[in-house]
Amino acid sequence: MTERAVHPLAWWGWALLLAAAALRTTNPLLCGLVVAVSWFVVAGRRPDAPWARSFATLLKIGALVIAVRLVLQVFFGPRLPGRVLFALPEARLPDWAASVSVGGEVTAEALAQAVYPGLQLLALLAAVGAASALADPYRLLRALPASLYEAGVALGVALTLAPQLGTEVGRVRAARRLRGRPTRGLAGARRVAVPVLEGALERSIALAASMDARGYGRRNDAGGAALVRAAPVVGLLCLGIGVYAVADSGTGSDAGLGLLAAGAALVTAGLAAGGRRAHRSRYRPDPWQAAEWLTIGAGAVALVAMVVAGRAGVSLAGDIAPLRLPTLPVLPALGVLAAAVPALVPAPRP
Repeated sequence: MTERAVHPLAWWGWALLLAAAALRTTNPLLCGLVVAVSWFVVAGRRPDAPWARSFATLLKIGALVIAVRLVLQVFFGPRLPGRVLFALPEARLPDWAASVSVGGEVTAEALAQAVYPGLQLLALLAAVGAASALADPYRLLRALPASLYEAGVALGVALTLAPQLGTEVGRVRAARRLRGRPTRGLAGARRVAVPVLEGALERSIALAASMDARGYGRRNDAGGAALVRAAPVVGLLCLGIGVYAVADSGTGSDAGLGLLAAGAALVTAGLAAGGRRAHRSRYRPDPWQAAEWLTIGAGAVALVAMVVAGRAGVSLAGDIAPLRLPTLPVLPALGVLAAAVPALVPAPRP
């Protein structure tokens, strides 16, 4: 038995469930545990590919956001009462800017108020970054429903544009260096750009010819084509309104849940009907087996543990007023640790 790559949709499902679990807590220990679990899974299952290097970049972005929040809190944030760490020269502002402060006393509670949401965002970026580092984008586009295959092909071509341009620029510059011609400066860039554009035009013509030879875009639009196209659009509108209705405390939740259900049904029906109209073959389709269900289940365990702990009265937020040392709740911590199972159980290939 040899190991195979897990289905990209399973990785994204795992990451979204873990991100949803991270959105339910501002406890710095739980957020740090989410980051650690994401890093552990990426370290164990990341393939050797250029697109698999995004995890560290997203972590750096999250750390930068925390640093910016700290700087803004120190110099311009609201002055919360509590234990004073240090004081800055304070500037007096007019009455119409009373809600803004410049300088003054900086308390530990104010810094905690800036850091805790930043750690939550860092955990969210870690989960999404893990999915982007583990899921092959080309295989993910191949897994799109048949009704969306045209959009998948367009996205696939767009994803290959930047690597191809980089390769073409390197090839042209190497050829000019071998001929003793300049490759730097404005003159060199102008003489490199023309062959690169010519190569891009030739590739686009060859791609169009190969797609036309394979019958791309040819299908029978009879039988309610307009209705099939309109159903997902109406469904997405219902989903958007339903999410707003559920999130808005002043709107009845029953109406929001009804719109969510109707929108999901319309999107599903539209994609299914469009898939029956668009026939396409798959070369070596990615299997969905026990490893994929285990990956999705591991992320679901983390989210369910957070929900159950919150319903049971366990505090999932970092205590700011008064400021206390964070404690690690047992049930949510075990749920987040269970999300690391995909790194320990490989997907076997017969």
